[in-house]
Amino acid sequence: MSADTNGGTVIGSDSVLILTEAAAREINGMVAGDPSNSGKHLRVYVEAGGCSGMQYGMLFDDRRDDDVLNEFHGVTVLVDPFSANYLRGSIVDFSDAMTGGGFKIKNPNAASSCGCGKSFEA
Repeated sequence: MSADTNGGTVIGSDSVLILTEAAAREINGMVAGDPSNSGKHLRVYVEAGGCSGMQYGMLFDDRRDDDVLNEFHGVTVLVDPFSANYLRGSIVDFSDAMTGGGFKIKNPNAASSCGCGKSFEA
């Protein structure tokens, strides 16, 4: 286990993405507000779909054997190997702004993104 420079703990492999402190606060609030999420981790993934070809997804899930596991600000983040190829170097942030708020993924691997920010083209 090693520490990275962004407040995260890397277990097993290198850090695939970074979860900001603002995003971690929101995730911790979501876990506290829904007991069914207790003991689960945040999974960040990509899948085919969306208006640009690939789309992002996040959910609370259990760890799988081949997951890359990182911890940021007390939140454990899981990424499967397929998604890691697309998410490497990404930053997951959260904004509570009335307009344009919510979770945002800044992905340096995206050749283009749609206007809503939920899908991208690699």
